[in-house]
Amino acid sequence: MAKELEELPLFPLNMVLFPFASARLHIFEDRYREMIRRCLEFDRSFGIVLIRSGSEVDSHVDPYMVGTVVRIDDVYTYDDGRMDIKVEGTRRFRIRELDESRSYLVGKVEPVIEHDMEESDRATELITRAREDFEVLVQRLFSPQGFSVQVMFPPDAMTLSFTIANMLQMENLEKQKMLETTDTLERVEELIPIIQTQILQSHQSARVRVTGADLKEWISPN
Repeated sequence: MAKELEELPLFPLNMVLFPFASARLHIFEDRYREMIRRCLEFDRSFGIVLIRSGSEVDSHVDPYMVGTVVRIDDVYTYDDGRMDIKVEGTRRFRIRELDESRSYLVGKVEPVIEHDMEESDRATELITRAREDFEVLVQRLFSPQGFSVQVMFPPDAMTLSFTIANMLQMENLEKQKMLETTDTLERVEELIPIIQTQILQSHQSARVRVTGADLKEWISPN
């Protein structure tokens, strides 16, 4: 455990946000308006955590202990105080203590540290396979729509793994497992069969498989 814990405002949601991914949130509950105002006033980040039990509108929820710190990139405030904000994930954290004394949840957290990745033939093979398979998936999804797509990959393996994970259709618990994994190669190895399954699914349908999450640009969690 880190010697000094960071105090971080928490936003429990029914979603997992990976580092380097972005999301748009609609804020209308008073407690989260207050949280976002304070973050903006003091140029602070907050943390998004997946809800383990409870709901987004409950006053008390049980969150998973690993989440993602997000910075606020853009905000639009309505006359009545509601807000639309755009956030981007920056890094992971682990909750060590919870403070429920305020209107919103606050965690005392420490960083989640990724293990150094080994340089080996196995590592090269896994990274190459993930890149190649993901590019096939992207082409399969967009070619029926008449788009020619060039896939640009991040330079480092950890960022690559989170970028691919963010683009795949997975249940929240699968995403949470990926978020909590601290071994890049383990994460990549788990992603490969998911990519391959979705390649097969895309081959069976001439249409892009679209979920409610794909259609709902603005997430309204409260």
